[in-house]
Amino acid sequence: MAARRGRGSASGALVAGAVLLWLVLLMEAVPAAEAGTTYFVGDDAGWGKNLDWWLAGKTFYAGDMLVFKYKKEFHDLTVVGGKGFRRCKVPRKLAVVMRTGYDQVTLRRGNNYFICGMPGHCDAGMKLAVKAW
Repeated sequence: MAARRGRGSASGALVAGAVLLWLVLLMEAVPAAEAGTTYFVGDDAGWGKNLDWWLAGKTFYAGDMLVFKYKKEFHDLTVVGGKGFRRCKVPRKLAVVMRTGYDQVTLRRGNNYFICGMPGHCDAGMKLAVKAW
């Protein structure tokens, strides 16, 4: 009569060890999801015009959060596409307009475009383009 292998057999332990090793290697190969970094646009000055100085030296990643602080009586935050950004125009569709004075936006991978939709503000330089990796 042939011997039966039970749960404690050497081949079962070998398979379990191989599966465990495979899972450990897989976890090391895939970076853990990390909470993104939070940035306050314009630092203490807040959301305003000509913010190229604020972008300098920063690298943004998908999942990072931008916080826009501004006086809601005078400004807004409008999320637009590249065309709306270049033309300083708020499209009738596909634009997200926020007016709280403390707006939080999570960056998506690629180009992210923001303008102030108040008349003349974007044309005066109140716009921001952020590339997230």
